[in-house]
Amino acid sequence: MPEQEFTETASKEATVAEINSQTGTITKLQPPAQPQDEWVKYGEQVSTFLATLPDYLGSFFNQYKQPLVTVGLIVGSIVAVKVLLAILDALNDIPLVAPTFELIGIGYSAWFVYRYLLKASTRKELTSEITTLKSQVVGKQIPEA
Repeated sequence: MPEQEFTETASKEATVAEINSQTGTITKLQPPAQPQDEWVKYGEQVSTFLATLPDYLGSFFNQYKQPLVTVGLIVGSIVAVKVLLAILDALNDIPLVAPTFELIGIGYSAWFVYRYLLKASTRKELTSEITTLKSQVVGKQIPEA
């Protein structure tokens, strides 16, 4: 097996000492960058941002309260409709449930037509009930026709 040659390398301290020992030259070594100072600076920026965040969010919400509530109601209603449709789709997958619901709907429609739409007196009663319901929902009196 051939013998390997090893070369001796000088350490960084030895190199610096040799450079400084030469006459007429002065070498100034820069201290390593202080990463802690940068982290402290970033930490202070984050701390300042987090300290002012509640005030900023409070003023933002007070300024845009009505649009935020409107957007929240729209998003909530969309989520509610999607959940309702998912539940109905799951119920339709169960055998005999969909035809049963159809029979219930047909039966209720037949009863409603018989109860409210066949005679003029019952149509007038339905109109007065709808007017009463409108006035309760809106909150003001609607003049009767």
